[in-house]
Amino acid sequence: MTADSTLGVATSEVIREASRRRTFAVISHPDAGKSTLTEALALHARAISSAGAVHGKANRQGVVSDWMEMEQARGISITSAALQFSYGDAVINLVDTPGHADFSEDTYRVLSAVDSAVMLLDAAKGLEPQTLKLFDVCRYRGIPVITFINKWDRPGRDALELCEELQNRIGLQPMPLTWPVGDAGHFRGVLDREDGNFVRFQRTAGGATAAPEIRFTPEQAEQEEGEDWVRAYEESELLAESGGEFDLEKYHNATATPVLFGAAVTNFGVRHLLDLLTKLAPQPEPRLDAEEKPRPLEAPFSAFVFKVQTGMDAAHRDQVAFARVCSGTFERGMVVTNATTNKPFATKYAQQVFGQQRSTVDTAYPGDVVGLINASALRVGDTLYDGKPTVKFPGLPSFAPSHFTVAWPKDLSRVKHFRKGIEQLGAEGVVQLLRSDRRGDGVPVLAAVGPMQFEVAAHRLAVEFKSAARLEPLPYSTVRRLVDPAQRSIVDGGRQSEVLIRDDGAVLALFANDMAMRVMMRMNEGLLLEPLVAEGSSM
Repeated sequence: MTADSTLGVATSEVIREASRRRTFAVISHPDAGKSTLTEALALHARAISSAGAVHGKANRQGVVSDWMEMEQARGISITSAALQFSYGDAVINLVDTPGHADFSEDTYRVLSAVDSAVMLLDAAKGLEPQTLKLFDVCRYRGIPVITFINKWDRPGRDALELCEELQNRIGLQPMPLTWPVGDAGHFRGVLDREDGNFVRFQRTAGGATAAPEIRFTPEQAEQEEGEDWVRAYEESELLAESGGEFDLEKYHNATATPVLFGAAVTNFGVRHLLDLLTKLAPQPEPRLDAEEKPRPLEAPFSAFVFKVQTGMDAAHRDQVAFARVCSGTFERGMVVTNATTNKPFATKYAQQVFGQQRSTVDTAYPGDVVGLINASALRVGDTLYDGKPTVKFPGLPSFAPSHFTVAWPKDLSRVKHFRKGIEQLGAEGVVQLLRSDRRGDGVPVLAAVGPMQFEVAAHRLAVEFKSAARLEPLPYSTVRRLVDPAQRSIVDGGRQSEVLIRDDGAVLALFANDMAMRVMMRMNEGLLLEPLVAEGSSM
């Protein structure tokens, strides 16, 4: 075989493997059931044998994706987690995201690494503030969204009302692919709009195993379910007449959303969602580099780091960098280049990550998420590539923080561990790390979008680095970028303001409030300040 034919085989393999990948995130408001749905999907794909629950009975294990002690104790996701498993011929890369608004910056990074999203709505609450903010990011990035209306086994709102809300509040045309039979709280099953049949779900003990399904023809369904079926059928027909028929192009263009109904905790409707994702969700496409040129899938290996996490393995305390493969074939052991530092990075330890569990990965293709172990040289936003020419993908922006605190080590004999922990938390993006001339390099200032980030930072310093911290809140709530660093003395000289330097070199001007900022600008007409806004985000 000639070199050209060998290259052709390799190219066709990359294209074929990429077409099998489905990489998506699950987004929602806190407590809508994201982690439960993540686990239910893995259960239906037979990647796990039984489902757990964060607040389940004593004999049930914790959910696979919530591996941090704080997550299991509080019953919410506060980090993103990557799960990979096969379903039929498809390879699923599912990224669970933090549910709390304080961790929206982490969610934004995850959304930069996926090709589609599942928007999870609580049947009783519909679209909530955090869901709306996350959808804004999806809309800006053109990410197609599937809507899964969850908790239909509990009392909730009317199905037609929820669909109208999607249309009226976020401008997405709802295209239901299943329709509930029975009101919320009286869930009998769904009308499968693809074939018109009724799918009845059978409960399993505690929802720990995949729910079996029994299919009925429309005639049988009317006999079995009576008025509930008739109403579901009529509402389904009404939706079809009002533009609710499925249109693949509208879904991929992110102007319409397929809608499904179910109950993740009992595994109702989850198989429909998994089938939809594998059949219809977009596969990886060429990604734009920093110069806005598409990187072909068959080009040499390239990837970007969207998440760095330490402490997933308590026995080794190693650091994992999650990288989304954008082109080419990843092969474990290859030495790639970090475009940020132009230094080589060896990939001897590469793993597929299933929550906290890991397995060695030898090869990966566009769309896959690879965990690179012992990755202390990598930071969020780094590009990795093989060969020439150089490629660099756009960096990931930092959000404007609104909470600030000074961090001190409680035990001075553990100062080295404290400093190492602070640097690590900054590199991961758990908090933003700031320093100032006024306080000195030895007294870091932590900045965050939400105060719970400080709780996570303090917890990890104490548990992972054995160096408890004392946090002293700072009286600032307004932040701007100082355009001209030569004007630092103006801001630093104020009684209600301070200048701090972020790790990425940004010079930030902090003020007690908007009034303090406006007064300073009025007194110093030449002072140049600009807002800090994450790309495409209203958060």
